[in-house]
Amino acid sequence: MKKTAVVYWSGTGNTETMANLVLEGISAAGGQGSLFPAGDFSAEQAKTFEAFALGCPSMGTEQLEESEFEPLYEELKPLLSGKPVVLFGSYGWGDGEWMRNWAEDCESAGANLVAEPVTANGAPDTDASEACKALGQAVAKA
Repeated sequence: MKKTAVVYWSGTGNTETMANLVLEGISAAGGQGSLFPAGDFSAEQAKTFEAFALGCPSMGTEQLEESEFEPLYEELKPLLSGKPVVLFGSYGWGDGEWMRNWAEDCESAGANLVAEPVTANGAPDTDASEACKALGQAVAKA
């Protein structure tokens, strides 16, 4: 199974909860996952992973978090080409535009999105929790 980096940024803890659920799904599928807050991960580290689960909540006007996560994502983007990738994040307003834009950007960069992104309005409910675990399984099996 692939080594998967689960990299996230979380302001309220909701996206962190989702990241842990994705990691649980990776493990349940027999995969090898490692969990990293965005501030503890680098493009150099990314070179040692074969797949990525990226999580970021919606911020401001439906955009990625600008101070830590977005700069990291921009550094990672060239390394995502051809790699299995899944996306997840929470939101408190809007309609998920940030996730649609992010998924489109990942695909444009050549990432292989192996499952539909998972979003949660606030803390993940039972459905979102199960979807996060399934996301982890999908990236582990890709």
